[in-house]
Parts: sequence; C-alpha cells; structure tokens
Amino acid sequence: MKNKFILFILFVASLQTSSQDFKGRVLDVFNRPIENAYVFNVSSNSHTHTDLNGNFKVANSKIGNTIQIGILGFQKQEIILTKANFKDFVILLETKIFQLEELVLRKEINALQTISKIDLQVNPVNNSQEILRKVPGLIIGQHAGGGKAEQIFLRGFDIDHGTDITLSVDGMPINMVSHAHGQGYSDLHFMIPETIQKIDFGKGPYYSNQGDFNTAGYVNFSTKNSIQKNKVSLEVGQFNSLRTLGMFNLLENKKDEDAYVAIEYISNDGPFESPQNFNRVNLFGKYNTFINGTDRVSLTASHFTSSWDASGQIPEREVKNGNINRFGAIDDTEGGTTSRTNFNIQLNKTLSEESILKTNVFYSKYNFELFSNFTFFLEDPINGDQIKQFENRDIFGANAQIISNKEFGDVEAKFTKGAGFRYDLINDIELSHTKNRKEVIERIQLGDVKQTNMYAFFNSEFELGKFKISPAVRLDYFKFIYNDALKTNFETLTKSKIIATPKLNFLYSQNDNLQWFIKSGIGFHSNDTRVVLQQNADKILPKAYGLDFGNIWKPTKNMVLSTAVWYLLSEEEFVYVGDAGIVEPSGESERFGFDLGVRYQFTDWLYFNTDLNYTKARSLENISGEDYIPLAPDFTMVGGLSVSNLGNFSGGLQYRYIDDRPANEDNSIVAEGYFIADFNINYKMNDITLGIAIENIFDVSWNETQFATESRLQNEPNSVEEIHFTPGTPFFAKASISYTF
Repeated sequence: MKNKFILFILFVASLQTSSQDFKGRVLDVFNRPIENAYVFNVSSNSHTHTDLNGNFKVANSKIGNTIQIGILGFQKQEIILTKANFKDFVILLETKIFQLEELVLRKEINALQTISKIDLQVNPVNNSQEILRKVPGLIIGQHAGGGKAEQIFLRGFDIDHGTDITLSVDGMPINMVSHAHGQGYSDLHFMIPETIQKIDFGKGPYYSNQGDFNTAGYVNFSTKNSIQKNKVSLEVGQFNSLRTLGMFNLLENKKDEDAYVAIEYISNDGPFESPQNFNRVNLFGKYNTFINGTDRVSLTASHFTSSWDASGQIPEREVKNGNINRFGAIDDTEGGTTSRTNFNIQLNKTLSEESILKTNVFYSKYNFELFSNFTFFLEDPINGDQIKQFENRDIFGANAQIISNKEFGDVEAKFTKGAGFRYDLINDIELSHTKNRKEVIERIQLGDVKQTNMYAFFNSEFELGKFKISPAVRLDYFKFIYNDALKTNFETLTKSKIIATPKLNFLYSQNDNLQWFIKSGIGFHSNDTRVVLQQNADKILPKAYGLDFGNIWKPTKNMVLSTAVWYLLSEEEFVYVGDAGIVEPSGESERFGFDLGVRYQFTDWLYFNTDLNYTKARSLENISGEDYIPLAPDFTMVGGLSVSNLGNFSGGLQYRYIDDRPANEDNSIVAEGYFIADFNINYKMNDITLGIAIENIFDVSWNETQFATESRLQNEPNSVEEIHFTPGTPFFAKASISYTF
C-alpha cells in the first residue's frame, strides 16, 4: 500500500513537470486583442503568434519555463511559468515608441507589413490622397477637381484608376467592375484617414485570398476598432481650402464594447482660374462587441458624397502660345458628383484552439456622374465633345475564411480555407454626348449590368525549420449579364467563365536578420461586361504570370533593406476605356524590374525611408521601337525623413519622383517626370496640436497627370496629337489646430 502511495505521488509530480500546452491571450492596456504578437518559450524553443482575437498556444511548456511575449510598438514582457499561468492566462502589453533595432525578422509573420506599420506610425496619413502613398513604391495622380479617383502607378503599370490592383477596406471591395468611367475604378475618398489602423499590401499576383485585379498587387485597409479620446480639428489653407474633422468615442466606460463616429468635411477651390468648387462630406461609424469574451463582432456604417467642377486636361500648345496659362481651361464645364453608402458586418470567432473563423457581409449603394471633354471639338465642331458617364449601383457580398493551425511532428502547418461572392447590380450605366452638362445630344451607350463573382481558395503554409513553403490555389466563377436599353427589341446577353490561379511561395529565414523569398503565381483582371458581351472579347479574364526573388536584410541594428527582382507576363492589357467608350487591346506584354526599400532610424525621433523601382515594360505584339507601353513608368522613387516625439514636435519631409515616360507606343511623345517634396510640422501642447503643412515646398511646375491625346480646338482646321495635362498643385500651405479630450 505504501509503495502504491509513493507511485501515486510521483505520478502527480510528473504531471506537474511534464510538457503541456501553454494557452492564453494577449491584449493591450485598453483590453483590445493584439494580433501577430510573438510568443516564445526560451526554455523549449517553442514559439507561436497570436491570432486575430489575441489567442495563442505554445506547446512543450513546463512550470519554470521562461516565456517572452512581444511585438514591435509594445513593451516586451517576460514571465516565468507557474501553475496558475496554465489557466485563463491573459497578459497586457503597454505601447511604446517604435524602435527599429528591436525588429527581429525571424519573429515576424510578414516583415514587410511590419515595416509598413512603422511607416504609418511615424508619419500618419492626414488626407485621403495620401492613403495609397503609404504603400511602398506606389505613386498617385489626381486629374479631375479632386473628386475623381486617383490615377495609380505601381511596378511599371499605369493602373489608371485600378485596373491592375485589388483594393479593399475591412474585407469590402473598393474596385468597381464594369464601371462607367473604366474597369476597376477605385475611389478611396469615402475613407477618413484618421480611422485607418493598418495597411496590408503585397506586390504581384501571389496571394490566394486576392482575386480580380490582383496582377500588379493588392492593398487592404483596416479601420480602427476603437478610439481612446475624442478629437476635433480644423485645417485652413490657400485656394479657399478647408477641412474639419470630428471623432467621438460613444462608449467610454464599457469593458467589452466600443463605438465611435467620425465626420469629415472638405472644400477647396484649387489653384485654377475656374474654381473647383469642390465639396465632400464623410460620415463613419463603427461598433464592436465581444461575445464570450473572445469572439468579436463589428458593425460599420459610412456615407460619403462629393461634388466638384474641373478645368480638365489642357493641350500643351495652348499654354506654349500664351492663350491660357497652366491653370486655365479650354472647357471649364467639366465636373461631377458621386456618393457611396456602406454597411459591413464582421465576425472573428474562435472555433477551437486551432481554428478561427473570419467573415464579413457587406452592402454598398453607389452613384456616379461625370462630365468630361478630352478632345474639345474633334468629333463635333459645333457643340463640342463633352461626354457624360453615369451609373447607379448596388453591391452585395460576403467573405469567409477558416484559419487552422496544425502540427505534424516537427512540421508546423497553417491552412486557410476561404470562399465568398460579390454581386453588382448596375442600373442605367450610360455614356452620352452632352453639351454644357444639361443637353444630351446623343446616347452612345445605355443599359443595365449584372455581374456575379463567386470564389473559393485554399492556402497552406508548412514551416520546416528555417523554411516556409506555401502552395495555394484559387478558383473564380464569373457571370456577365447585360441589357442594352438602346436596342429596339429587349435582349439579355450573358456569358460565364471559370478561372483557376495557382500560387507557390517560399521563405527562408537564414538567421534573425536575413530572410530570402521566392514568390510565384498567376493572377488576372476581369474585363468590362459590355466588352465581354457586346464585342465578343476572346480573353474575358486575361491572366498575369509573375515571379519574384528577393530578400529582407537587417545589416545593422537600425537599418532594414528589402530587395526584389521580378518578372510579370500579361496575356492582355485589354481595358475598357470609359473616356471614349471603346476598347484598346494592346496584346501580350511583359515587365521585369527591381525594387529596393531602405529604412533607417537615426535616433529615437528621426526615421528615414525610401523605396525605388526600376521597370522595363514592353508590348510583345509590336516591333522593337514601337513596343512601348504608354505611360508605363520605368523609374520611380518615394520616401522621406520623419520626426516623431522630439519633445513636443513631430513632422517630416516627404518626396516622390517619377521619371520621363513614353506617352505613346513609339516614344515620340514623352510625359515629363517630376520631383515633388512636401513638408509638415506639428507642435503639441497638452491636448492641443498646432500644425503647418506645405505641399510642393519648392514650388515646382509639374504635370500631375498627362496623356497623348488627339484634339482640335474650335478655331483649328486640323487636329493635333500631343500631351494634354492637368497641372500639379503649386506651393500650397495649410495650417491646422486639433484638440483631443
């Protein structure tokens, strides 16, 4: 009997000292879950990352083991495991100033995303046009009175308004399929910059959770789940510019609930001789609650509306001969109105210790009306060539992902299974020849579009020591329906298409400070429904084949370098041109290039970043010398110096450069490049912050957007093809004051 008792005591003692799973949750001091925190058992060398809800599980843990919990931007914690820690363990991390020297590449799920997070922290976005500029190497241009979506340049692509980049916010798509102005049109102006929490991006077609338009890359924005303080601000500047902002915390004393609202109003006349009369109102509200303490539900509602006048793109010849100045106009009756209302429900639910469900359901109501005149009197010498583009759209959709972590011996695996759909109902999509915004001379196109996209994907990640292998596949189904209202007899045109896009990526962590990667995959962008059905396009979903090879290297404690050489083959740059209501197929094309990113932290308060890209973009359908891709940039560079927490001061000097680039196929017409620098400085006094911002600090004369266009003025006997441009903003100073409470 005595021996049995001794054996029982030894058995119980062995249970106390044997390895087991250490589970818990990581939160910030406001009880918000922290995703991707690194949890490391120093004693057993086991490690993991927290999931969307802040949960983690570390295998092979014993009482007495040392556990480290950390993530950049928070104070690292270290604990010695006790018996009490193995039950309902919760640890709170306090925020701190970002220190680049604390970045350990091996501990990051995605080091490039972490670097982008640092960029956003040290130099926050303060206007909607800057939102996309936070993506390394991406350049934008505005050319319609501030109301139209920006023109985007990335990796040798003139993406126009979104033909080759997937954009979304909180799982809700921004790109508009079969848009009245052009395929993939992406207007981000419904986003209030101060509500943005995170920017997730990737270059190339290598991501199975990204579908339509993911060829040059993707950008996902996440909005804040809560705010800690209320804020009101006022900004005034030259050109009758005004911006007001209010952000209000609605549930200050609730432990498991958060809610806030934000409202933004902007007006601006711009530097033009004919005022822009630009006005925009943004409303945004978000509510979060935790179910069972860990599962989060978010409800988001937003509304945006804007109107503007525009001076349009002007021909070089009229500026050179002195008939107008750079800020004049040939037809100042251009302009438009647009609005968007969004509802989005998100759920992050823990299914088990190994699995989490991430899902959202959304609805958008969208309206758009735009008046433009690109060719003046080329087609109609009496009334002019003004066109109207109009649409009224409803978007319904849902996305769901199940993320599971598994262990197969020494191999750690992560599986992501996803599915979803999107349905666009577009009524009265119109292209008309108009006069003075009021008179319709001819309806060129008018009809209704119904477009459906259903998808499923499977992504896997296998971690084998220093290697991570990620094979994936995606399947998309599209159905296109169009009813042409201009036809005498009612007819429904329809077509469907399925596409499979595999991906295969490799990551090798050579040591704590050096990672190598190879990315490969196929992406695609869809074509406009009217092109697919009315013009019998052969390539409904043209593919893009990509390959990246590069590394992320931390040569010193305060420096991070990222490099990549890449190649992209596009089956067809086959895009509907809404400006003219035609299709311009350019056939197969290829791009290869080199990316370099540099981050250096001189001191706790001084941070340097720069990203450059070189690309050679050529058409494979044309002979040498006539194979240039119009407006495809071959060299771009963006970056700057940022100052944060220098006493009461913060601010920065940011620059962007784009080289001369061909405006037509034989490079006989050149779009001139530019170098622009912006400056801002802020001074904080308790709860009041004063700021000054200057765009184009060196007052450079530059063309923000430019195209090779054939046009004819009313007094000209013959047409002329040359650069038509929208002038970039000259020296533009603004002052702001904000109050938090």
